[in-house]
Amino acid sequence: MSQAQTSPRPLRLLLAFLAGLALLLGTPLGASAAAAPTADTTVTWSVKPADTAQGRDRPNYAYDLLPGGTVGDALYVANRSPEPITLRVYAADGFLTEDGALDILAGGVESTDLGSWVSIESPELTLDSGASAEVPFTIAVPAGAAPGDYAAGIVASMLVTADNGTVTERRLGSRVHLRVQGDLAPALVVGDVVVDYHGTANPVETGSATVSYTLTNTGNTRLDPNVEVALGGPFGWARVTAADDAPELLPGSSLERTVEVAGIVPLVLLSADVTATSQVVSRTLAGAEPSALDPLVSQGAAATAAVPWTALAIIAALALLVAWRIVAARRRKAAHAREIEAAVAAARADAEGSGSDAEGTDAEGTGEDREPVPAGGVSEAESSTDSPGGASTRASRRSP
Repeated sequence: MSQAQTSPRPLRLLLAFLAGLALLLGTPLGASAAAAPTADTTVTWSVKPADTAQGRDRPNYAYDLLPGGTVGDALYVANRSPEPITLRVYAADGFLTEDGALDILAGGVESTDLGSWVSIESPELTLDSGASAEVPFTIAVPAGAAPGDYAAGIVASMLVTADNGTVTERRLGSRVHLRVQGDLAPALVVGDVVVDYHGTANPVETGSATVSYTLTNTGNTRLDPNVEVALGGPFGWARVTAADDAPELLPGSSLERTVEVAGIVPLVLLSADVTATSQVVSRTLAGAEPSALDPLVSQGAAATAAVPWTALAIIAALALLVAWRIVAARRRKAAHAREIEAAVAAARADAEGSGSDAEGTDAEGTGEDREPVPAGGVSEAESSTDSPGGASTRASRRSP
């Protein structure tokens, strides 16, 4: 009996030892998978504003608070990966990228505005595969905060190490918009307007133009600008317009924009007018509301040369051809006039030469003798001419 009771004891001790060893070996493996994923590890998670007293099914966070006010909310995080993950949850100031998208400062960069007013209850979160959790946070507006709009983001991030040792941050988050109540002073400046004309080799085709400009939000509110770019020649001739759907601008932000406009008629001078009509974006705890402020209109302008070089070259060639023909015609006319003058001069010279020969013949005579005319009488020739009969004349001459 005693042997039957004592024989299983070593076996139970061996089984207990093996189970403890398995626990010791299993725990570090699980922690390692959650803490240090590699670049080729498939890790997926999602975040969104949690359903709280501040709202349900919200695309982001939006608050309207007085200086010194506070509000509490939460971030919903879900692990979509097949393995456990560990995430870092933090808030940071928002800014606009070059293409106008809202981004936030990277982890480790110190925030100075709204990002620094957010307190996260659980800065680090570990979730099993398929698990989810809500991470509460609180926003406390300083008593001396200036009125206006502020932007930030709350993210859940993970550091991933590549094979070459490069560490990158993968993060997902939701944006936070806060308006501190007080005097609102929206202002927008349209500056650095530059227009470039691009002509074509075809003289009957229109050209195009590139208009670049800068929008700067110098006020304390978020602005949603609608921009119209108008181009035309002197006195607004051949006016062409184009719209530019610019993104929202945060207070203090600046954004460079470029618009391509076709159908430009080159009229030597091309003027560009940029008009931005901005609406103040209004967000409250109840959601989006129309702004009570009037639209803000801001303008900028520039000009450049728009010379139709091909058409001018054709016109210049035609003008040269016409001028050459006119000059050639005048030269031919002058040459013909000179020929006429030369012919006239030659004819006059011939005429003058013929007149000189005739006078010399009369002076020398024919060589025949002429009878002298007696005094008081007439010659025989004259008598025969004037008298009706030649005989009587001779008879009378013989009589005394």
